[in-house]
Amino acid sequence: MFGFGKPRHREVTPRQLETMLRDGRALVVDVREPDEFAAGHIPGAVNMPLSLFRASQLPDPGDKTLVLNCAAGRRSAMALDKCGAAQAEIDTHLGGGFGAWRAAGLPVER
Repeated sequence: MFGFGKPRHREVTPRQLETMLRDGRALVVDVREPDEFAAGHIPGAVNMPLSLFRASQLPDPGDKTLVLNCAAGRRSAMALDKCGAAQAEIDTHLGGGFGAWRAAGLPVER
């Protein structure tokens, strides 16, 4: 009734993101800090730390869906809020973040 419990942003699961990446339908932007990113990230992800994040500097995904991710989903949601404030049309992130990706046993790049 009041929207409680409804996610503010579109979330994809690790398996959904894996399928999107395999099919060439997603570009992942990881908003964790460089040391976190270097320790392991989703293969092909681009690093844009939240501390320096500007929606205007996001890469052009072409016809792909731009999907933000972080460690657990909080920072990527904050980045999506910044996108909304900048009127950027990015609204998707990885639910549970990189932790959920790893827990699903999906590939990690270093």
